[in-house]
Formats: sequence, structure tokens, C-alpha cells
Amino acid sequence: MPQVLEFKLPDLGEGLTEAEIVRWLVQVGDVVAIDQPVVEVETAKAMVEVPCPYGGVVTARFGEEGTELPVGAPLLTVAVGAPADGPAQAEGSGNVLVGYGTSEAPARRRR
Repeated sequence: MPQVLEFKLPDLGEGLTEAEIVRWLVQVGDVVAIDQPVVEVETAKAMVEVPCPYGGVVTARFGEEGTELPVGAPLLTVAVGAPADGPAQAEGSGNVLVGYGTSEAPARRRR
């Protein structure tokens, strides 16, 4: 059974606390790959395509184009996991957008 994961607006850096949705790059029902850009947002400093850390089927989008969202607000939900005849994709990309990661933390090395 697929697991539904929520992807929240990540911290885009430099103390920014919100971003405006400029354009959605996916629709509900679309299949997305790990690290595929899903939305274009504009902050006070730049326009950025935000990649999704999960692969699966988009089940919901939060916010219409032109809506401002605070950092940490839900952007979309993705159903991940194995359909009856396919491999699981529950792992995240491991890529990090300031303060967000999708895999286990790397082991720390001691000196």
C-alpha cells in the first residue's frame, strides 16, 4: 500500500520566510521522479524551481498560483511506495535544501 508523504516549502536560504507560487509544474495525478522540479516560486531575492525529494504520484497541491506561503507550509503530497507490480520508491533523494534532508544523516567522523 502506498504511503502518502507531505512535502513542505523548504527554507530557500538567507533568512527568507515566505515565497509566492508562480507556476505549478505538475498536476494532481502526475507521476514525479525524485528531485523533479514541481513548482516555481518567487522570493524577495530570486525565482526558484523547487524539486520534490520523493518519487510517486501527486495526490494534492496546496496553494494556487499567486498565493504566498510561509516556509514550512505544505506544498504537495505524494503517494510513494510499491504499486502491486512495481518497485518501491519510498527513499528520498538525500539532497538538502537548507535545513531539509530526505535520508538518514551521514555518519560523523571522529578525529
